[in-house]
Parts: sequence; structure tokens; C-alpha cells
Amino acid sequence: MRVWFLSAGLALMCMAQNAAAGTILIVGDSISAAFGLDTRQGWVALLEQRLKDQGFDDKVINASVSGDTSAGGRARLPALLVEHKPQVVILELGGNDGLRGQPPQQLQQNLASMIDSAQTVGAKVLLLGMQLPPNYGVRYTQAFAQVYGQLAHDKKVALVPFFLEGIGGHPELMQADGLHPTAAAQEKLLENVWPTLKPLL
Repeated sequence: MRVWFLSAGLALMCMAQNAAAGTILIVGDSISAAFGLDTRQGWVALLEQRLKDQGFDDKVINASVSGDTSAGGRARLPALLVEHKPQVVILELGGNDGLRGQPPQQLQQNLASMIDSAQTVGAKVLLLGMQLPPNYGVRYTQAFAQVYGQLAHDKKVALVPFFLEGIGGHPELMQADGLHPTAAAQEKLLENVWPTLKPLL
């Protein structure tokens, strides 16, 4: 009888651990897809290792696509939510919208739709904000940057105001194209995300 109770207890513990483990879905562009790098060097791979080191069982699904826009992410998200059933969705999109000069209102609508879709299935959302270089003009860059803060306020979601904080504007941390972080910058990207992500796990 004692052995039976012990076995049952271990089974319940395993079930509880499996129930506690969740899925983190990252929908981003080339920055999260580790463009120009071995994917094992990217911040998403570093996140997986951080989770393991700190005792989290969460699985990370990196659905990032180089060159993707918010419109592309919006189109892809519904199927990703059905397939992976995430508990946390990280949205890292908008940089390509800005580089193409697309209207900030369009970016806001696309991201808002993605947030709504994630929240509808019960997922928590972390929004990674982006900023544009000043050569795009003050009016446009300000309108672009404000999209993320406004969405975080309106939709009550977690926000990293500028994902590339401490990296953008530092040539030694950017690849030759001036757009993509180097391998040396990936740990900083993770550090920019981790304090806001950890409470959501």
C-alpha cells in the first residue's frame, strides 16, 4: 500500500509539472530570427538556455521570419495560436513597416489585431517596441514609436519600450548592414526582454 501511495504521489507530481509548463510563442522578424548569425547564437536560443538554467519548463517556439511586417505577422498568427496553444506571445514586429515607410496607423491596427487574437485564447502578450533612426524625420519617427506605448496602455499588455536599447546607434554591436545586431549584442537583447518576460511565466 505504501508503495502504491508513493507511485501515485510521483505521478501527480509529474502531472503538476507538465501542467505548469507552458509555451512561449515568438512572432518576430529578422532580429528574432537571428539574421546573419547561427541561430544558436540568437537571443531566442539564449532565452531557451536562461529558462532551463532558472528551472522553467516552458517551451519556446520561434515563429520569426526575416523581412516580416506586422501585416505578415497578423496573417500568420491565427494558425500559430491553434497549432501551439501558447501561454505567452511575444510580438517583435514593426521594424520593417517603418523601414518601408508604412503608415503608423496601419502598424497599430495590425499589432492590435494580433494582441486581441492572443488574448482571446487566453495568452499573455509581451510587446517589444521598436524605434527608427532620425533620418526618417521627427514626425514619422515619433508617431511610429508612440504606437507601442499606446497599444500597451490600451490593451493592458507588457511592454519593452525599445527592444534595441543599448544596441541601436552602437556600430560595434551592429552588423555591417547597420540594421541587425551582432552575436555580441544578443545577450543584451535578452537582458532587455527578461525582466518584463519573467513575471509572465
